[in-house]
Amino acid sequence: MKSIAPVQQTESLRHDWSLEEIGQLFELPFNDLLFRAQQVHRASFDPNQVQISTLLSIKTGRCSEDCGYCPQSARHDTGLENEDLLPLDEVLQQARAAKAKGSSRFCMGAAWRGPKDRDIEPVVEMVKGVKALGMETCLTLGMLSEAQTERLKQAGLDYYNHNLDTSPEYYGEVITTRTYEDRLETLKRVREAGINVCCGGIIGMGESRRDRIGFMQQLANQPKHPESVPINMLVKVEGTPLENVEDLDPIEFVRTIAVARILMPQSQVRLSAGREAMSDEMQALCFLAGANSIFYGEKLLTTPNPATDRDHQLFARLGIEAV
Repeated sequence: MKSIAPVQQTESLRHDWSLEEIGQLFELPFNDLLFRAQQVHRASFDPNQVQISTLLSIKTGRCSEDCGYCPQSARHDTGLENEDLLPLDEVLQQARAAKAKGSSRFCMGAAWRGPKDRDIEPVVEMVKGVKALGMETCLTLGMLSEAQTERLKQAGLDYYNHNLDTSPEYYGEVITTRTYEDRLETLKRVREAGINVCCGGIIGMGESRRDRIGFMQQLANQPKHPESVPINMLVKVEGTPLENVEDLDPIEFVRTIAVARILMPQSQVRLSAGREAMSDEMQALCFLAGANSIFYGEKLLTTPNPATDRDHQLFARLGIEAV
């Protein structure tokens, strides 16, 4: 596919966005917001390329946290079958299958508040094995100690995912077993170890637009923007505290994608959980707004995701190249 030359950079990298400035972006007429986001996007990325990742749950269920959206919490009755840490061979088999379907990054998630030291070595072998296949690696294991972070760096881990989820003000409405500062501390350790940061959150948990503004500010004003910013739309799971939350307006979700693109011009903005419930037209608007990464595969940890064939068909209709 012919590459399109980037347009002149229209937004500088900033880390001092005020709530008022971000709020003004949200208030822009929809067409103006998308036009600005598309200009910013084209300055750093090919607008017709989308990075592909696959996410595998390597240890499912029995998590001690009380995250209101999560079916893996031991505190919620969701009927989820608990599983121990997957064996290395099975993980590598899944990674090979993901690569064959076009994924360039393989992400592995474990339902822990934070891993015990004895858990790290099996995960290190997974990282090494996946990297040997020629794929980028990402982990999400919860909170990390300094020593654990350094061990993962030594293993060659490319990305570590640790989401902020929402604004500091709304956070306590969703999670009480881990503080916002706990999350920021883990992100600091990961950054200081030289591992790329994957950090985003979930939209549609009953938060206000003001909370979405605050959440965006937290991401954009980090000392260095996350290299990867997953924006999830809440998947309402029966048995979780958020199962009956009011649906989010799809246009508001697209606005949030566009604002993330403007605030973090050089980050990969990933359209993550919730795609299974999105129309093709909504996803197309998200790509227009600056999303340039998705998860392939029919499951994201424990929640449904569009079939790979559907994604291929959508990309073909839009003229998008998977990378």
